[in-house]
Amino acid sequence: MRTALATLAAMLLIAASAAPAWAQGGGGSVGQSPGQTGGTPAGRSLDASLNRGMRQAGSYSGADVVDLTTGQVLYQRNANTGRLPASVEKLYTTTTALERFGPSATLSTSILGTGRLQGSTYTGTLYLRGGGDPTFGSASFDRANYGTGATMQQLVANFVQSTGVRAFRGNVVGDESFLDSVRGTPATGGQPAVEVEGELSALAYDRGWESDSGTTYFPHPAVQAGQQLVSALRAAGVEVPRTTKVTAGPTPPGATALATVASPTIATLIALTNTPSDNFFAEMLIKDLGARFGGAGTTAAGARVVESQMATSFSIHPRLDDGSGLSRYDLTSPVQVVTLLRAMAGDPQFTASLAVPGETGTLQDEMRGTYAQGRCRGKTGTLHDVSNLVGYCHAKDGHTLAFAFLMNGIYPDYAHPIQDRMGVAVAKYSG
Repeated sequence: MRTALATLAAMLLIAASAAPAWAQGGGGSVGQSPGQTGGTPAGRSLDASLNRGMRQAGSYSGADVVDLTTGQVLYQRNANTGRLPASVEKLYTTTTALERFGPSATLSTSILGTGRLQGSTYTGTLYLRGGGDPTFGSASFDRANYGTGATMQQLVANFVQSTGVRAFRGNVVGDESFLDSVRGTPATGGQPAVEVEGELSALAYDRGWESDSGTTYFPHPAVQAGQQLVSALRAAGVEVPRTTKVTAGPTPPGATALATVASPTIATLIALTNTPSDNFFAEMLIKDLGARFGGAGTTAAGARVVESQMATSFSIHPRLDDGSGLSRYDLTSPVQVVTLLRAMAGDPQFTASLAVPGETGTLQDEMRGTYAQGRCRGKTGTLHDVSNLVGYCHAKDGHTLAFAFLMNGIYPDYAHPIQDRMGVAVAKYSG
């Protein structure tokens, strides 16, 4: 995963800054008719291609294709039946993050203190308070994995600059209370796991990984982050005694803010979520949504925020049990996905967050060298028996088409070539 993220980082930062021309979708409502185009040669060709793919996918699959320029439903098959979304669910999580936080918002990690500064020596307790930033960590880790991020080194540099401190005498407390202390998701029984790709904490440092492989996690992420603060202070030339005690706990109300480091913007965070389909980022974002807008920094509170946003903004009702789609309790339909895609087609941050077939993210090896490469953007969703593909294509006739192919009860390696052919057929459509 780290190699893939490193490859993507530069492209994501560029993509998040501008909307591709094809992403400007037109109006029209998404219909729910039986929906095969039939009449025109182009429609019959699309029907034939998609019918063939759906037969191969089996009876636990559904599809919806809509011309966003005209509002015409081009194809539907079991389009209103709920399926396991897998990572397609990240579109609901990231859309809600865009809508609630705003694309330019950031998440903060701060140093606060209860003590006094005499000359260049600070005496007292320093609190390292996490704000749910999934990128917080070391400069080397962020550079290798994301090409951006909020680093401990920058936070300490800000602290030294704002205070002029050259020596510290006291204790350090890591504060992860912004979010709950459940390290995993409902799908992992709340435990950290390889599938989650990190250890959930408001103060996760380098995702909470103890090993570069991401298979070993620190038992106490807030304490680990506090220890890293001590190391970073020493590396910045601040004298810190070897006997400095590091614990975990909440920041008291009267603590003074001393320094802050901001995450990349929400627009960048959703690109780092959707293109590589990063479970850790999605699960952190849904807890952040719960903390800011749902009354608690929990997965359940965040899921309620997302469901409410989907109902209020798009009149759709997917069922969410987590933020990433790992849970088998999650449920959505092709029509619901396409309804979201239609509404978000004109949002440059959203469309730029999607992978490009043959070029980036989870679609890097799909549809390479075909007519769809560079003309489509999409989101995949994969579990051991689920393979989904949704997104947009700038079709041959110049129209923007939105599509959702949700295939359950299928082996992903068998499904991918089917979806590739279906995606190319959508890109080649000329109505």
